[in-house]
Amino acid sequence: MTTAAPRPVLEVRDLVTHFPVRAGVVKAVDGVSFSIERGKTLCVVGESGSGKSVTARSILQIVDAPGRIVAGSMVLNRADGSSVDLATLDPRGRAIRAIRGAEIAMIFQEPMSSLNPAITVGRQIGEPVNLHRGTPWEGALARARELLGLVSNPDAAARVNAYPHQFSGGMRQRARIAMALACEPQLIIADEPTTALDVTVQAQILDLLQDLAKKANSALILLTHDLGVVARYANRVIVMYGGRVVETAPAAELYARPAHPYTRGLMASIPRLDGDTRQRLVPIEGSPPDLSALPPGCAFAPRCKLASERCRAERPVLREIGPNHLKSCFVDD
Repeated sequence: MTTAAPRPVLEVRDLVTHFPVRAGVVKAVDGVSFSIERGKTLCVVGESGSGKSVTARSILQIVDAPGRIVAGSMVLNRADGSSVDLATLDPRGRAIRAIRGAEIAMIFQEPMSSLNPAITVGRQIGEPVNLHRGTPWEGALARARELLGLVSNPDAAARVNAYPHQFSGGMRQRARIAMALACEPQLIIADEPTTALDVTVQAQILDLLQDLAKKANSALILLTHDLGVVARYANRVIVMYGGRVVETAPAAELYARPAHPYTRGLMASIPRLDGDTRQRLVPIEGSPPDLSALPPGCAFAPRCKLASERCRAERPVLREIGPNHLKSCFVDD
C-alpha cells in the first residue's frame, strides 16, 4: 500500500495580479503557479520588478491600491484538514485578518521601517498573541520575552520594553522574526529579509530563520535576488521574470543544469570561487520589461541572444524537461 503524499501548505494556481494605471494595465503577476510543503524552503529569485514581492503580498491580500487579484487561486491547506482559497476572501474582511499573523506571517524587506517607532518592541511582538489567541497582555509580553531570547537578542527581559530606535538593524530583524513566529504560523514569507544588513549578520539572520521554521515545521518562502542565498537555503527554486515563472526546479538540479536563458544569465553574472578568476563576468544586457507593455511572446526575448521569431511572437508555457524541473522557453525544442 502506498502512502499518500502530504498536502502542500499552500497551492497557488494561475495567479494574476494587475495594477490599472493611466497608461494601461501593469501585469505585475501574470499566471504564477507553485506549491510548498511543511518544513521546506522555497526561494523565489529574480531581478527587481520581476513580480516576487507582489506575489507574496497577493497571498496575504495586502496588495497596494489600485492593485487587485483578477484571477487564480491560493489554497491554504490547514493542519486540521480544512482548506480555504485566500483569493476568494475580502482583503478587508475578518477571515483574512484572522489568517494574517496567525496562520501566515510575513517578514518585510526593510527592518528599519517595518516596526512602529512609537510602540515598544515587546508590545509589537506580543500583539499577535493577544489578538489571535486571546492571551491577556501579561501573558503576551511573557511570550515576547521568550521569543526575543529564542532569536538570540541579548538581555531579552530588558529589551522587551525598548523601542525600535534602541535596536541595531540586525536586532530589529530578529525582532521581526520573533513577531512572525509568535503564533507558530504554518507559512512564513520573508521578503529579502537581510536587505541593508552587513554580510555576517545576513548569514546569522537567515540561519536563524530557517532553523526556527524547521523546528516549528513551518513552510518558508524566501524572496531574494541573491543566488548565494538560494544555493545555501532552498529546497526548491522559482525563477521569475516579467511577472511570470520562467523556470522551477529543486535547488541542486537548477544549479547543476539551468535551462532557461535568463537563469543561465543570472548564473553567469555572479562570481564563482571555483571558477577561472581571469574570466570576466557576463552581464545580462538590457533592462527588465515594462509590465504595462509586455511583448506578445516571451518577456525575456528582447534581451535573449538565443531568441527566434517564434519567441517574439508566441508566449511559451511551462513544460517539464526533467523530474520536477520545468521551464518556459522554446530554445532546444
